[in-house]
Amino acid sequence: MGVLVDETTRVLVQGITGREGSFHARGCMAYGTNVVAGVTPGRGGAMFDDTVPVFNSVEEAVAETQANMSLIFVPPAFAPDAISEAADAGIPLIACITEGIPVQDMVKVYRYIENKPTRLIGPNCPGLITPGAKCKIGIMPGAIHLPGRVGVLSRSGTLTYEAVGQLTALDLGQSSCVGIGGDQIIGTNFVDVLRLFDEDPGTDAVVMIGEIGGTMEQEAAAFIKSDFSKAVAALVVGASAPPGKRMGHAGAIITGESARAEFKIAALKDSGAWIIPTPADIGSTAQEMLRSKGFIS
Repeated sequence: MGVLVDETTRVLVQGITGREGSFHARGCMAYGTNVVAGVTPGRGGAMFDDTVPVFNSVEEAVAETQANMSLIFVPPAFAPDAISEAADAGIPLIACITEGIPVQDMVKVYRYIENKPTRLIGPNCPGLITPGAKCKIGIMPGAIHLPGRVGVLSRSGTLTYEAVGQLTALDLGQSSCVGIGGDQIIGTNFVDVLRLFDEDPGTDAVVMIGEIGGTMEQEAAAFIKSDFSKAVAALVVGASAPPGKRMGHAGAIITGESARAEFKIAALKDSGAWIIPTPADIGSTAQEMLRSKGFIS
């Protein structure tokens, strides 16, 4: 079954006429995603690739197409307003791919939408995909995914693809894959998605990819230990990163002992998660875990 998105998801793309938005909208459509609208202020009335109507506002797009998901490809200076506009229009699920949104702007957005019936994935994320439902929301390469029963959850876009590639090579299909983003302020965290996977009858186990910075992995470990009913294989990258230095993501900054890889790994090990030693071992560790649980022979 998967989580968050499926064949019923009706997607609008904010920034669909821009370079990144148009390229990735076409990729989503080619995968089978039901893209019903685009939004670019000042371009209302146009058609994208002769099939998708473009509107001046999200409110107009929702009224005309009943879109229930927004995919955002808007420059950093305008992305906060794009997120807020989608939330104001009643969109229940938003994925913001934009990288480089200032932290202070995201704090304001987070506070603005936290009491609205809207879930935000990202920003600075690859998006999400449910392979069996042919629904891809974001920038991930659809061809490497295989329908199956392993959930994938990651802070890193590139390592999401690496995890999926290794799983698919071993014929271990995925129920859904969710990239939550690597910024300091994001809308949906590990625990939020773990809870969804725990409730999903189509997910047998989860591969989780964490990294240095913050305490999300420790929070996930506490949830896994107390409330999660399925097997988890976890990788934490960044063990050799020097304290205080940004490593790739805005959220990947070691600011104390709890943010270091070894403390995250220790918490996850204590929770009962299977620890993936290196990125090269994602698929083999997941395979061993699934075999031990009787899901594969």
